[in-house]
Amino acid sequence: MTNKKEDTDVKLIKHIQEGLPLTKTPYKDIGQALGMPEEEVIQRLKKLLEAGKIRRLAASIAHRKIGINANAMCVWKVPKERVDEVGKIMSGFEEVTHCYERPIYPDWEYNVFTMIHGYTDDECEAVIQAIKEKTGLNDYVILYSEKEFKKVGVRI
Repeated sequence: MTNKKEDTDVKLIKHIQEGLPLTKTPYKDIGQALGMPEEEVIQRLKKLLEAGKIRRLAASIAHRKIGINANAMCVWKVPKERVDEVGKIMSGFEEVTHCYERPIYPDWEYNVFTMIHGYTDDECEAVIQAIKEKTGLNDYVILYSEKEFKKVGVRI
């Protein structure tokens, strides 16, 4: 059984999951659409973040629409004891939009994955070279995106 507060939070989440209004007053506009004051929208979102019910509020850019067409998933073989150190270095590059540790398998020993975006493959490779220099790592594989089939965030 849900209560009125939870129902309102679900309505708020469902409303913003399609994106914030591209206006000077997005939270006010959301509040008007949902029948609540701007400050209540802001406070509810803060509480949802603090409670871990939503992880983050962030902008998502349709990178292909602005010409960023090169996408390289670079997978790295990183010694377990260096994963945290190396992950911080890799994630510090603005061209790296995702940086994850993944389990290794007998036939796949790459445990750190970085998604790198650029206007050209050469730009992506320059970032990979810079990561190599900063981390001292040399065991990696580059997997280029060829086609985007679907891109959508998680929905409730």
